[in-house]
Amino acid sequence: MPWSDVETPERYDEWERADGYATLRVREHPDGSYVVRLDRLEQAPDGRGYRRERVDDRERADDLVAEWKAAFDLQEA
Repeated sequence: MPWSDVETPERYDEWERADGYATLRVREHPDGSYVVRLDRLEQAPDGRGYRRERVDDRERADDLVAEWKAAFDLQEA
């Protein structure tokens, strides 16, 4: 199940899973590090979940987003 970019006026990047029950977000912290978070709603077929990790740079944040997109993707029926 693909992830798509979410348009937001805020200062972060966000992706939504095609079923609409999970989002990934990357935002820059004031100290220059990045926070990556996954939020999966209770209604999601794979259940509720929340993960948050702080990393040193954008490259690692992008790597983590790619890892989580693959790990928390759902197979299309």
